[in-house]
Amino acid sequence: MVPMQTNHRPANRSKLSRRKVAAYAGLAVGAVVLVCVLVFLFFPDTYINGYLKNQIIKAFTRAYPAYSIRIEGVHYKICGNRIECDLIALTSIDSTFSCSIAKFSVRGIRWLQILWQGDIVSKGLIRSVAEAREIVLTFQQPQYELRCGRLRVSVPDSEILAEALELHPLVEDDKFFADSQFRRTRFRIVFPQCRVTGADCLGLLEGETYRARSVKINDASFDILVNMDTPYNNNSPRPLMPNEGLSSINKITQVDSLNIMNGQLKYAERYIVGSAPAEVTFDSIQMLAEGITNHGDPGATAVIHGQGNFMKTSTMKILMVIPVASPEISFRYSGSLDLMDATRLNSFLEVGESVRIKSGIIQNATFDVNVTEGRASGTVQMMYRDLSIAFRNSLTGSERGASNRITSYIANVWKIRGTNMPDKSGSMKIGEVKYTRKPDDTFFQLVWFSLRSGVGDVVGF
Repeated sequence: MVPMQTNHRPANRSKLSRRKVAAYAGLAVGAVVLVCVLVFLFFPDTYINGYLKNQIIKAFTRAYPAYSIRIEGVHYKICGNRIECDLIALTSIDSTFSCSIAKFSVRGIRWLQILWQGDIVSKGLIRSVAEAREIVLTFQQPQYELRCGRLRVSVPDSEILAEALELHPLVEDDKFFADSQFRRTRFRIVFPQCRVTGADCLGLLEGETYRARSVKINDASFDILVNMDTPYNNNSPRPLMPNEGLSSINKITQVDSLNIMNGQLKYAERYIVGSAPAEVTFDSIQMLAEGITNHGDPGATAVIHGQGNFMKTSTMKILMVIPVASPEISFRYSGSLDLMDATRLNSFLEVGESVRIKSGIIQNATFDVNVTEGRASGTVQMMYRDLSIAFRNSLTGSERGASNRITSYIANVWKIRGTNMPDKSGSMKIGEVKYTRKPDDTFFQLVWFSLRSGVGDVVGF
């Protein structure tokens, strides 16, 4: 009998086939990975502008569904783990808000962690440093635009730096006021540099908390103009006071100190379209505010120390204490004013009161005012001499005319107090502050009008 031969070739071929398939598959996968790595190394912008950009947009949309975002010209620098964008445009769904950034870059982001978690606001940002240039934010409803030349946010340093920051209306003053039949307040604010240290950058990005140890602003400029020639809209919301503004923020807000150095403030009231407004100015402002928060104890207060050059001629100092947790419009302020030529007040009085100070020297003045539920009370002590005034025609600005001269004579002889110096017993007239906030009064107006009522009581007008 011939022995049967067993054929093992099919099994061997099967094993060889499986090995070849596995080897070929491994080579294919390796080739794909190698190609992807080479593409990413030598053509990173192609990958970034495709897959990664779409992932960033999707992650942002999930985090902020009320906004749409557009990103153009994305570039990636591998050596510095830095991504750059030529343009970022952000728009609210209802078109009431828009933002554009001409140049944006960020480095130090853990991209793999963000892509795996699908959350752009995560621990993957703890080492990130972002910088943006030529930022423009447009608010259509209040007709304002906010610009920033450069913004740098460093999460590891807990620091935010803003340069060339400016808030202004979208149109000129006449157009701004003409767009409403009611009284408006126009603001122009310029911060050449604002530095925030000890900032909770991640909390800010996540929208959970707004905390900072220190905010320093150099050479700030505040320009406020009110058109007094139109009526106040009784149906409009009242301007927020500082405590009301803080309490309106839902998230925890805390700034240990706010320091303004070498600031300027101009407050003006327009009474006739096209004519010069009544003006009050402060220059060389130095201000320190401490304890700004919206979640303190019931007795928590913000304390403000400030001084400035009033009407370019006299130093005014002020101390203000504001209960930050109080729902009422309540605060207290006190201060002093040194030697001043009273005629410097004419830039406001001639337009706002139709009165011109002909002469007068203020030796010094002190004030102490308490505002409770919008009602101001307190005292003003002012030593001055040789005060003389003249009434003006509100339309022509002239002092001439029999009625103006008679009114001026009666005022100087019988009404106003020409001199208010201590007598032999040391007593003199002390002005009584008595003012109730009007519906359209801003915080600065409430402070100014309250103080002005005490000055008027001393002088007699």
